[in-house]
Amino acid sequence: MVLMTQAPARPRTARRRHDREIITLAVPAFGALVAEPLFVMADSAIVGHLGTAQLAGLGIASALLTTAVSIFVFLAYATTAAVARRVGAGDLASAIRQGMDGIWLALLLGAAVIAVVLPTAPLLVELFGASDTAAPYATTYLRISSLGIPAMLVVLAATGVLRGLQNTRTPLYVAIGGFVANGALNVGLVYGAGLGIAGSAWGTVIAQCAMAAVYLVVVVRGAHQHGASLRPDAAGIKASAQAGVPLLVRTLSLRAILMITTAVAARLGDADIAAHQIILSLWSLLAFALDALAIAGQAIIGRYLGAGDAQGARNVCRRMVEWGVAAGLVLGLLVVLSRPVFLPLFTADSTVRDTALPALVIVALSQPICGVVFILDGVLMGASDGPYLAWAMVFTLAVFTPVALLVPTFGGGLTALWAAMTLMMTMRLLTLWWRARSGRWVVTGATR
Repeated sequence: MVLMTQAPARPRTARRRHDREIITLAVPAFGALVAEPLFVMADSAIVGHLGTAQLAGLGIASALLTTAVSIFVFLAYATTAAVARRVGAGDLASAIRQGMDGIWLALLLGAAVIAVVLPTAPLLVELFGASDTAAPYATTYLRISSLGIPAMLVVLAATGVLRGLQNTRTPLYVAIGGFVANGALNVGLVYGAGLGIAGSAWGTVIAQCAMAAVYLVVVVRGAHQHGASLRPDAAGIKASAQAGVPLLVRTLSLRAILMITTAVAARLGDADIAAHQIILSLWSLLAFALDALAIAGQAIIGRYLGAGDAQGARNVCRRMVEWGVAAGLVLGLLVVLSRPVFLPLFTADSTVRDTALPALVIVALSQPICGVVFILDGVLMGASDGPYLAWAMVFTLAVFTPVALLVPTFGGGLTALWAAMTLMMTMRLLTLWWRARSGRWVVTGATR
């Protein structure tokens, strides 16, 4: 698969260099990405032994918190691209200064979220459909955990700083340490201190604050080493917010697609929504693997463009597309081979398994498409091409929505719904591929 046919052939040594860079950044990034859902799994396992109502409350509060935090994932993406450009330009002081602007923005946004969530927690829980027995637990967990949102957002922004500095190992180590601390604190506070679900919330808050503190120590140390200012800069914070707005639109559009898909699956029947939840869990896990490659793309592309090496950026893009196709083929094959074992892990209901199987095959076949989509998405993020990504995602949402909503009318069940999801990824592929071939994303310099 060739992205820029006019480019000269690359020496094998250049390909190997690109491969080493990709692996060095992508493997630790994948570990750090997986750590966050493990937080929720650990909390669920610990709280689950308190009772069904407590676990239901945790599920509702966690869904609200995850949504709130994921909306601000642009803090990591935009910061990665901006910092990587300045690293490529050889201006490390400016790179860290840019990262500090993102961290200050994270703190401001976190404070705003707390101001909204604390007084409205009961209403949010009610709107989410919590039962009378689960609602008090959900409200308690949500209110306490919201105090850790600034730390969570600082972790996002600081992770973006380190990725831009071509360092994905530190986020991995911090994520592992945070996961271990979270588990130990939860057990000690939930059972040892007898705080119940409140103990789980406080354990998560403390773990997130500790992670943020470690990140800040690393960033502050780098700032002192390179003479970068740590003071908040209004112009810089405003610029970081403006750079994040297009990526926020992109993220909201993508989440709208996932919400529509789940809503349609729910209308198809209990077996379909159960099977959909299994498929969506697998799809999300596969997305983590591909997103790790995309993160490597963000960091590497930003650095090349910052260094003024347009041809190097094109070469990396082409090589990463090859990686995306290969990764997609491998993941798709793994899905096909593991399906006899995978489905029984989640359900003993033969109806649910039979419903999920055809959709699982579609997911497997679509992985090469997903691989290229994630790669090109990361490349364009690394190029700070946020406005195009936003409009492309809104266009994809507009195409996908009527197709998905018509599935219950025209039939086909869950298989048709996941075929619509494949159509959505194909639309993303086409829009991203067109942009990549146009070359308009190749804008060199320390800033865009």
